[in-house]
Amino acid sequence: MSDLLTTAEYAAIAHSLQFPSGAFIDGAFRPAASGNTLETVNPATGETLTTLAACAQADVDYAVRKAREAFDDGRWRLQHPGERKQVLLKLAKLMEQHRHELAVLESLDSGKPIRECQTVDVPDTIHTLRWHAELIDKLYDNTAPVGSNALAMVVREPIGVVGCVLPWNFPLLMLAWKIGPALASGCSVIVKPAEQTSLTTLRVAELALEAGVPAGVFSVVTGTGKDVGEPIGLHADVDMVSFTGSTATGRRFLHYAADSNLKRIVLECGGKNPAVVMNDAESLDLVAEQVVNGAFWNMGENCSATSRLIVHEDVKAELLERIGAYLREWRMGNPLDPQNRVGSMVSTAHFEKVSSYLAKAQEEGLQVILGGDTDAGIFVQPTVVDGVGAGSSLFQEEIFGPVLTVTTFTTLQEAIALANDTVYGLAASVYTGNLRTALKLGREIRAGVVTVNCFGEGDASTPFGGFKQSGFGGRDKSVFAHDQYTEIKTLWIDTSDRAVEESVK
Repeated sequence: MSDLLTTAEYAAIAHSLQFPSGAFIDGAFRPAASGNTLETVNPATGETLTTLAACAQADVDYAVRKAREAFDDGRWRLQHPGERKQVLLKLAKLMEQHRHELAVLESLDSGKPIRECQTVDVPDTIHTLRWHAELIDKLYDNTAPVGSNALAMVVREPIGVVGCVLPWNFPLLMLAWKIGPALASGCSVIVKPAEQTSLTTLRVAELALEAGVPAGVFSVVTGTGKDVGEPIGLHADVDMVSFTGSTATGRRFLHYAADSNLKRIVLECGGKNPAVVMNDAESLDLVAEQVVNGAFWNMGENCSATSRLIVHEDVKAELLERIGAYLREWRMGNPLDPQNRVGSMVSTAHFEKVSSYLAKAQEEGLQVILGGDTDAGIFVQPTVVDGVGAGSSLFQEEIFGPVLTVTTFTTLQEAIALANDTVYGLAASVYTGNLRTALKLGREIRAGVVTVNCFGEGDASTPFGGFKQSGFGGRDKSVFAHDQYTEIKTLWIDTSDRAVEESVK
C-alpha cells in the first residue's frame, strides 16, 4: 500500500484531526482517576498536540477489573473462533479505511517520516492483524498416544488478562505484534503505550470497539512507566506481560513477576546488530543500499538496526564510497513531507542521548566520515563513524539513533568474534556470495534473526526475538507468538473397560 499523498494533503489531514484526551477503558474514553494529565508533543516542531490522561494505580486496577470481568464471563474468549476472526478482520478493514489518518497521527506523535508510516508501518500493522485473525480457526489441538484405555487431549486455553507494554519507536506495529495473537487467542488485553506515542494506540482501540471487540477486552491505559507500567507488572490479576523496550526496563518486569504472582513475562529488548560484509559479496551497490537502510531506517530508532558495519578490509574503501552515494538520497526535514526519509528524534531527552555519542566519538579519537551534525530542533544527520574498535562505547552500547560504526576484519573467525562481542543478540545481516560462508555465519552469529544479502526481520510468518540480553520468554510474530498467550492443558479421560462398566451400572 504505497498511496502516498502530497505534503499539503498530509498537512490538511493533520489540521483536521480530533485528538483523544483520555485513556480508553471498558469501551470508553475516560480521564485519569486523579484528574492528572500529561502533554503529548510533536517532537519535530515542539508543538503540544493534546493532553492525555496521566493514569496511575487506580486506573490500572479499574482496567484490570474490567478485563477480568470480560474474560471470566466469556464475552470474547467463548465466541466461536470464526466469529473472533471476523471481528479482527473488520478491525483491519477499518484501519485500512483510516490509513491516512493513522499514518499522520503516527508521524506527528513520533517524528517519523510520513513515507515510512504510510508505506511500512500502517500496511504492515494491518497485514499483521489479518494474518493472526486468519490463524484463529487453523490452529489444531492434539491428542497423545496413550493407548486404548484413555483419551488424552492437549488443548490450548487463553492465558487470561494480558498486559502489553509498548515502545515509542514503532507504536502501531508493536501494538499489532502483541494484540494480534493475544486477541486471536481469546485474551483480554490492557495496553500501556509509551507516554511519548499514545495517539495511534488510542485510535485503534476506538476502531476495535466499532469492529465488535467487546468493552473491557481491549483497554489502553496512558501514562508513564512508573505510574502505569510498574502497576501492570506487579498486579496480581494480570496473567502475562509482553514487553518491548530497553533491556534495563525488561529486567524490571522479571522482578515484578517474582514479587507478585509469577506472571508469564515475554521480553523483546535491545540490540547492537552487526552487518558482516565479506570480500566475496557479489554486489557492493546492493550491500550499500541494504546497510544504509538497516542503519538509518526510522532514524536508527530500531532495535534491529544494523548499527555495526563489520567489513572485510579488502572492500571497505569501495563500500564506504557507495554508502556515501546512497546517503545523499536520504533527505532530512519535515516528517510530513513524503520526500524526506529522516525525521526527528522522538524527544529532546533522546536527542541528547544520541548527541552524546557523537561527542564520545570525538573523545575516543574516532573518525566521523559522513554526517555527524545536528539540525534545528532535535534532528540528527545519518552519521558514519570509522575506526571503531570492539572496546569502544559506540561498538558496545545501543545508541538507538542514526549512527553507523565501521570495524574491519581479515578472517572469517575474526568477523564472527566481532559480531558476537556484545551482550545483545537480536539480529544480524551477512553479505557474501558463498553459500557455505553464509551458512557458517548464519549458524555462528548468536542472534534471533540473521538475514543473508539483505536487511530485514522476515515477515508475519517468521518469529522475531533475540538471544542473550535481547530477549526472554518467547517470540513476537508467527504461529509461535500464539503459544505465549495460551496455557496448555491436558484432559485425561479414562476409557478402560472398567470405567465403561462402572458408567452403565
